[in-house]
Amino acid sequence: MKSLLLFLLLCSTILPFAVEGAIRRYKWEVKYEYKSPDCFKKLVLTINGRSPGPTIKAQQNDTIIIELTNHMLTENVAIHWHGIRQIGTPWFDGTEGVTQCPIQPGEIFVYRFVVDRPGTYLYHAHYGMQREAGLYGMIHVGLPDGELEPYYYDYDRSIVLTDWYHKSAAQQATGLASIPFVWVGEPQSILIQGRGRFNCSTPGLESGLCNATQPECSPHVLTVVPNKTYRLRIGSLTSLAALSFEIEGHNLTVVEADGHNVEPFVVKNLFIYSGETYSVLVKADQDPKRNYWTSVKVVSRDSNTPNGLAIFNYYPNHPRRAPPTIPPVGPGWNDVAPRVAQSQATLALKGYIHPPPQTSDRVIVMLNTQNNVNGFRRWSVNNVSFTHPYTPYLIALKENLLGFSQVEPPSGYKADYDIFVVQNNTNATTSNGIHRLEFNSTVDIVLQNANTMNVNNSETHPWHLHGHDFWVLGYGAGKFDVNIDPKKYNLVNPIMKNTVAVHPYGWTALRFRADNPGVWAFHCHIESHFFMGMGVVFEEGIEKVGKLPSSIMGCGAAKFNRRP
Repeated sequence: MKSLLLFLLLCSTILPFAVEGAIRRYKWEVKYEYKSPDCFKKLVLTINGRSPGPTIKAQQNDTIIIELTNHMLTENVAIHWHGIRQIGTPWFDGTEGVTQCPIQPGEIFVYRFVVDRPGTYLYHAHYGMQREAGLYGMIHVGLPDGELEPYYYDYDRSIVLTDWYHKSAAQQATGLASIPFVWVGEPQSILIQGRGRFNCSTPGLESGLCNATQPECSPHVLTVVPNKTYRLRIGSLTSLAALSFEIEGHNLTVVEADGHNVEPFVVKNLFIYSGETYSVLVKADQDPKRNYWTSVKVVSRDSNTPNGLAIFNYYPNHPRRAPPTIPPVGPGWNDVAPRVAQSQATLALKGYIHPPPQTSDRVIVMLNTQNNVNGFRRWSVNNVSFTHPYTPYLIALKENLLGFSQVEPPSGYKADYDIFVVQNNTNATTSNGIHRLEFNSTVDIVLQNANTMNVNNSETHPWHLHGHDFWVLGYGAGKFDVNIDPKKYNLVNPIMKNTVAVHPYGWTALRFRADNPGVWAFHCHIESHFFMGMGVVFEEGIEKVGKLPSSIMGCGAAKFNRRP
């Protein structure tokens, strides 16, 4: 017996054994509660009474199990785990209408998935426009024990940024889907870690709805120890706004983007778009006898939304001591050059480069257009506006059902299309058809921005791909030239991301491998734009997807639409 124990002990020191990750369990109750995140009282969608919801903290290869109970009385819900690729579990991507039926009032639904890569990720509602009602949070995935990041810091903190409206998501959705069209307008506030400050003396406010003394809307405070270095994980889940983030008097060194290590570069203002995450290193190396402003400004839109403000508090100063200075104003909203420069500077860190395939098997060009369809204002791709089917695609494809159009959307647009003028886009169509990708093929996507239906206006669109990371091959101004611009692609050290911006009157090129069996959404991450049809769906390797769990079923017209 002693010999056997000795043999096993020796083997354990020699043979490499795979170590499974831990199981991390959460119980979440989703419901509406009255809150005043910017001092204005309204219904907020919460997780266990909180908005933002609890941060999920795990290590690489851990399994996350979330038992979600929908305590809303009249609304369905679904939650997307933004940046988690769901390899082997496409049914838990949390995209209602694409990978699952929604979770109905009173139902309990269990999400179970593996976080297979370290980095900074997000989660948020993916049903209607519920994200902007407050249902969101962050996911931190650390390295396994004993492994270190390629950069040093003393403390790890996180900040999630959102814009905030006083109208409900239902009111906004109704306006977007009405004739005449009612735009959502600019947000009333910017929330930093769920806190903002609306001017309660604004004329026309109903008495009692706004209270500037509410502790809920006191500024977020980040307390730091002098001369220590902090890793700030910054995520944006705005419903509309592109943002500039800065800490008064401090440099920000960018080291991570969407879970991938970046060749470090220094900025004063970090530009961040909805769905993106960044890690920046900040050293508390300024005068420790005072506090400093953290300021977040809307860019890319001529917005009247005041800057979001928080306090960068040097210990042992009082955390509520206001800085003695005027908050930073921030960059010009229409200054595109520094935003493009940051995009181009975001490259993969040497030693952490994942070389992209040098060629692609297929190219899909996606012209971002704004259209009218039968009098309704829509957003479209190549003049086709996306609509959800009654039966989620994953269910329809695996169960061999005719739940959606079998006509694939266009993969390009007319060569003579002028991106700089208002088009007569009154003849657009809607479709719930999808792109069928050959499994393991390499796909290039060229996102082409154009003029909206307003004169001299082209908006910034952050595009998010579910189920994958992609290589960002390049950015360009003006109209993409299929003969010239691909020769400029960065095939050496491109960053990998899951969300990327398309700048005004410009193009962005990305490449990914269609190697994750399932059905995946690819859409503009601006809430109103996707609601109005700005997205597509990819199918790849559906025959390799395992048996679907019964929990994702239960909606649509599946039983009536089986193929012959």
